Amino acid sequence: MSAGTQSETLEFQAEVQQLLSLMIHSVYSNREVFLRELISNASDAIDKLRFEALQQEALYEGDPELKIRVDFDSEARTITVADNGIGMSRDDVIENLGTIAHSGTRRFLEQLTGDQHKDAQLIGQFGVGFYSAFVVADRVEVYTRKAGAPAGEGVRWVSDGQGSYTVDTIERSERGTAVVLHLPEAQQEFCDGMRLRQIIRKYSDHISVPIEMPVPSTASDDDSGEGAEEPGREIVNRASALWMRPKSEVSDEDYRELYKHVAHDFDDPLTWIHNHVEGRQSYVSLLYIPKRPPFDLYEQKPAHGVKLYVRRVFITEDTEHLLPRYLRFVRGVIDSDDLPLNISREMLQHNPMISSLRSASVKRILDRLERMAKNEPEDYAAFWQAFGRVFKEGVAEDPGNRERIARLLRFSSTHEEKETPDVSLDDYVARMKEGQEKIYYVTAESFNAARNSPHLEIFRRHGIEVLLLPDPVDEWLVAHLHEYDGKQLASVAKGELDLEALGEEGDKEAREEKEQACQELCQRLQASLGERVSEVRVSHRLTESPTCLVVGEYDFGMGMQRLLQAAGHQLPTGKPALEINPDHSVIERLGAESGQRFEDWALTLYEQSLLAEGGQLEDPAAYVRRVNNLLAG
Repeated sequence: MSAGTQSETLEFQAEVQQLLSLMIHSVYSNREVFLRELISNASDAIDKLRFEALQQEALYEGDPELKIRVDFDSEARTITVADNGIGMSRDDVIENLGTIAHSGTRRFLEQLTGDQHKDAQLIGQFGVGFYSAFVVADRVEVYTRKAGAPAGEGVRWVSDGQGSYTVDTIERSERGTAVVLHLPEAQQEFCDGMRLRQIIRKYSDHISVPIEMPVPSTASDDDSGEGAEEPGREIVNRASALWMRPKSEVSDEDYRELYKHVAHDFDDPLTWIHNHVEGRQSYVSLLYIPKRPPFDLYEQKPAHGVKLYVRRVFITEDTEHLLPRYLRFVRGVIDSDDLPLNISREMLQHNPMISSLRSASVKRILDRLERMAKNEPEDYAAFWQAFGRVFKEGVAEDPGNRERIARLLRFSSTHEEKETPDVSLDDYVARMKEGQEKIYYVTAESFNAARNSPHLEIFRRHGIEVLLLPDPVDEWLVAHLHEYDGKQLASVAKGELDLEALGEEGDKEAREEKEQACQELCQRLQASLGERVSEVRVSHRLTESPTCLVVGEYDFGMGMQRLLQAAGHQLPTGKPALEINPDHSVIERLGAESGQRFEDWALTLYEQSLLAEGGQLEDPAAYVRRVNNLLAG
């Protein structure tokens, strides 16, 4: 195919059009970040080439000196960001610049409100990469050729961001990518060498690839500046891997800017952990905990993770081997001196050095979180608000660190009944009643459902604190965390209660008399409900509600049963017990009912108890009719 053929105009994917519209009409005040995003993309392209060239050195095409070039033309009002990295094929260009592949980006778009100022802040929370060029440009051109492809397979892409773009096949001798921004007069300020240098040193000084710019015209032709790569050009960044520098030489601002590069985040991180390790293994790790969850936090395969380098050569961005999944929100860099440069993803899974790096990294992250929880409670509260649900997964995933993770857990409880989870297990244990041997909890579909659960009534009467667990992951947590500090965790909705342990020292004979008096009613209810319940019995946990459902002590909780059924698992055929409160007026009157009316009352009380547990009715319309008939008398 000859150069200049196969020109076509294509429509942007709908999501891209929405994103571009936001960029073009954005009121986002920090417009200078467009340069950081383009330089970050260029750096990633160079990292990819360096890695691919480990196996195919010919990809360097005789030019192994990797660099980024930033040029400007104040008269034409253009800025060009060029790299000699991996480049793109025609298909790559259409896929990367015409569509949005990551569902996280779609979630970003779903959060748009139509309020310009609020949406502008979303730009600040979410790196929009290449499309940020349209924050300052009214037309963008991209010239590229994939490393190793013939010169005749160059590609030109151009768009004004108004709904379509044009792709041409061109002749291009240079590998890599050049992005040309055409600026409107209102953005003239960026066509200035000093302004561009200031932005690069502010946001991209940490980039390990040299970033070149023309020497300012005030400098003599004979003195092109220290570190210049060729006459008339100079390197404007430090061009060294920031993580390799001693901590004493790295400012907080440097750490923050590197985070924004590796995490593709516009916001500052919550904290970071920087370590140089020498000995049996030599490596450097710089790990960040973000302030807010990334958009792909709940994706099966997140787009970003921890970047693995070997002797400053980028290998991969790993989302599963360097850290366990419950720490998938962590971003950063690990740079090893000992791993082989040709390590594959399969080798990552089985390499003992990777396992050692993983264990050490987890230990440092947990160390930092423990210090934060103790010394910086406000920061830890922010961490828990953002990542608590994901962090809870560690109880099941990481048995070796289960005790440490358990100490860091935070819950709501009946102590103050605040929806914000701020109660640790140590807090709970310190407040336990004299003689109390168990840590009590209740799981539910929501905070309000947990707080209002009928199972709490006897505990409230005796002032016994109960943890409120409204997250779906809590079912998995308590299934794997059986005790803490020698205290067994016990669900208030399972099994029969030990009344003496709760301080219920009432007349045992009186309770037995009530059970005897209600024996016939329990049998009638059992016959009416049939296989829906395992038994009907008098409750010792209810003080206000007429009935509740209780599963066996060793059975799955009702919430866990629903989760497993939704996942397609077959469950044992165990049924809950229905407990009745003999002191409740409804139960007192129920014994006088008979026939169909008794049947309706029995089924209604069962279904009300099921609803209180977050369950679903098989026939909601029938339930409504039945309740209406009972109300009508």
